Amino acid sequence: MIIYSPMDGDALTSPIPSNPRHCFLMTRLGKPVPKGINEIRRSITEVCNKANYKVIDASSRVTGRDFLLKIWRLIASAPLSVGICHEDIPPKSQANIYYEIGIAQALGKESIIVKSPGSEIPSDFIRTEHIEFDAIFSTNFAAYLESLAEQANHYELVADQLDRNPILAIDYLRRAFLITGDEQLRNKAQKLLNEPGLNSRAKNSVELLGAAF
Repeated sequence: MIIYSPMDGDALTSPIPSNPRHCFLMTRLGKPVPKGINEIRRSITEVCNKANYKVIDASSRVTGRDFLLKIWRLIASAPLSVGICHEDIPPKSQANIYYEIGIAQALGKESIIVKSPGSEIPSDFIRTEHIEFDAIFSTNFAAYLESLAEQANHYELVADQLDRNPILAIDYLRRAFLITGDEQLRNKAQKLLNEPGLNSRAKNSVELLGAAF
């Protein structure tokens, strides 16, 4: 996949580190954080930990560089993005969250909205499936995380069936790897690079950058 910088529109020509089995959480970070939002975050983190997913957010890394670019790279590095929709999140912060959900979807990430009962989802997300934060939230969210394994199997199957399209196959293998962390998927990608015409490509080519997961 070619990822374009949100700063200048040029393609990123440096590899993005992979964070398999990570969940990028999109929520309000600035203080004060309302109690209801903290409760949702705690529940998401607890379920993710049980499923062996590590929760990260925009404050997980300090780069000393552009904040927006850092968010793009963190979203690109992880398989899953979860956005919180809550009536106590200020409009500006909620707008940032929806923007980040859009980034995740554009980058082919698994994404889901966790919605409080009193919040409203914008019209662009009406058709986007969400999980209500209610009495059975933990059960529903855990089931969603379990379903990602099936999605990873689908990505690997698609990669295996692609004929003479190594760039796309590598990208599907990367998506499956981020969900599962299975090192065999990396080996498959490396074998694709040995195909004629690919092993001599430039180090910052789409093929080599894509396979550097």
